[in-house]
Amino acid sequence: MEQSSSQTKQRANILNQAHLEFSGGTLVLDRWTEKAIKKVFGDKLWTWDDRAETWRTIAIHYPEIRQILSINAFGTLDRVPQWQKVAWSEVKLPILRPEQLDAVSGWTQHRRGVVVMPTGTGKTEVALRIMADQGCSTLVVAPIRDLMYQWHRRILQGLGYDAGIIGDNIRNVKPVSVTTYDSACIHMPTFGNRFQLLIFDECHHLPGPIRGDAARMSIAPMRLGLTATLERSDGQHSQLEHLIGPIAYRLEINQVSGGSLAEYDVFRISVELNDRERVRYDTLAEQVSTYVYDRRQEEPNFNWQDLCAESLRSAESGAILRAFKEKQSIEDCAEEKLRVLEDLFRLHHGTPILIFAGSNMMARRVSLRFLLPCLLNHCGKAERLDYLDGLRDGIYPAIVANQVLDEGVDLPAVKIAVVIGGMASTRQAKQRLGRILRRRGNERAILYEVVARDTNEAERSRKRRKNDAYAGTRHRHL
Repeated sequence: MEQSSSQTKQRANILNQAHLEFSGGTLVLDRWTEKAIKKVFGDKLWTWDDRAETWRTIAIHYPEIRQILSINAFGTLDRVPQWQKVAWSEVKLPILRPEQLDAVSGWTQHRRGVVVMPTGTGKTEVALRIMADQGCSTLVVAPIRDLMYQWHRRILQGLGYDAGIIGDNIRNVKPVSVTTYDSACIHMPTFGNRFQLLIFDECHHLPGPIRGDAARMSIAPMRLGLTATLERSDGQHSQLEHLIGPIAYRLEINQVSGGSLAEYDVFRISVELNDRERVRYDTLAEQVSTYVYDRRQEEPNFNWQDLCAESLRSAESGAILRAFKEKQSIEDCAEEKLRVLEDLFRLHHGTPILIFAGSNMMARRVSLRFLLPCLLNHCGKAERLDYLDGLRDGIYPAIVANQVLDEGVDLPAVKIAVVIGGMASTRQAKQRLGRILRRRGNERAILYEVVARDTNEAERSRKRRKNDAYAGTRHRHL
């Protein structure tokens, strides 16, 4: 009877003890007075939740809270983490190059932060080495399903671990799992306390009010971001220091060109619109510029977003938006680009080539004209693997894609790429260049950029090339 009474009393004491818990992507702290909260944590960390009658904050603050409680509040029971140590059955990782070792060392100092390395320099190997060293519950977050499965294969090959998959209609959560950004946002409220290490591949995709929740709703004290192109045109990459950590290591293309990466040349080829294309292009450009000029006389801040919004309810705005898109299509699909492509195929006969289009329409035109595989967003997993394997094995002399191959996906060692359209971002320019820089002997890589002269595409090309990777671009006529 005495033992039973003692156990009952002990359970009662535990129930009455202040405790910290994980709840739907947030942390809740019970049995703390407002005075005690302010004294220990200050005014900004916790918010009183009237509905649940508890103190609440976002899960990302857990490391800070845990440290404070370990010093100032011994009586609070921490029920938050559900992570565990992981024993790898077989570690078969390559010996890291000096710059990769520097990246691991830079991250290990604080076990938080972003590693910025060019495509082809082995960011995945850096992450796998960090996983092997830490040996803890880990979640790898990738931007698309193809990369999620690619990470699953690499973890199995390098660490001998069959990772869980969360995404693509699969929900198999294991101590080490892989997922996509979208799935992480959806499911982090349920498993945000189960992983001690978060790895965000292509982490420049993370900032924002929705995707950022994948980081905010996790308690993980260790965080690693991987990217070849950190900066975003909207400036939101500044959020990464809060979501992941500061830059732990940075390597530029010119630091490893001719070393870990192949040496390369960039050639810019200007083409003319034919007479029919030029007349139509100039007519559409005049319509658009006149409309925008007139609108800005009345509304000086009138912009692209306003035009898109008005096009849904105004016939005139809708017509101008269609004119703009047709103008863009003319420069993107200029007939002369196909002639240049044909010349490049002859010049590099027998060498595999990647072709980066600016739209699905142009990608299909190239595919039909030259009977090449066309890799678009809606292509299935088996189809993509067939195209990439066929390019590697010499079955296909070239493949054409819109944006599918811009980042992340492992490609065969192709040394020739042709860009015939795209966005203005320097990020996309670096990503496409990086696709051909994996070193193979002393073979030199070549990137051709084919641009319609005297169009907005030429201006986008100039903006794309405002980075050191495109320094020394040469002009060529074919």
